Amino acid sequence: MSEKPDLSSAYALETPEDSRRLYAEWAGDYDAGFAAREDYQLHIHTARAFVNAGGQGPVLDVGAGTGLCGTILADLGVGPIDATDISAEMLDQAMRKDIYRDAIEADLNDGIPVPAESYSGIVSSGTFTTGHVGPQGIDALLRVARHGAQFALSINEKHYDRQGFSARFEALLREEKIFHLTLRRVRIYGDMAVGDNKDDTALVALFEKS
Repeated sequence: MSEKPDLSSAYALETPEDSRRLYAEWAGDYDAGFAAREDYQLHIHTARAFVNAGGQGPVLDVGAGTGLCGTILADLGVGPIDATDISAEMLDQAMRKDIYRDAIEADLNDGIPVPAESYSGIVSSGTFTTGHVGPQGIDALLRVARHGAQFALSINEKHYDRQGFSARFEALLREEKIFHLTLRRVRIYGDMAVGDNKDDTALVALFEKS
């Protein structure tokens, strides 16, 4: 792991332990460093898409990190919001913002330790991508979502087909576990971004649980 975590480090993650180490190092500088320097915008697009689709609380912010997406949700009047993340250090930063009802440290690949059908909305910005969580994580989120719950999940477009997201959504639609699926392409970074990833895009998957 590099001494100064950066986007390349994040894209190189392979295991949950890699994620824990990286984000433990990155937590204190994430907002003022990475997010500001790279003109990070994905959390804004994801939160707005959720609200525009009619999303309501209680909401689970998945891969909440330091609370960037949750802050936008709160500003848009959504609540209550719970945060879940694999990194205790990131969650500590998020809880300092006073926007979350609860913090849940969990590896999404192992499921979220809350009762079934706990949430009316599920939002995730920046978690579904290579090195983080693949399409198998969607099933864990469906378990904790209520019938009719609104989802807004951002997925790095480079990995949408490669990691099997397209096939998983097709199966969920066919099995009638979700409905009203739409994909919105958004830029991950703003006009001030520099570097190899400045033009990266994501697909915000909007759907409802059947």
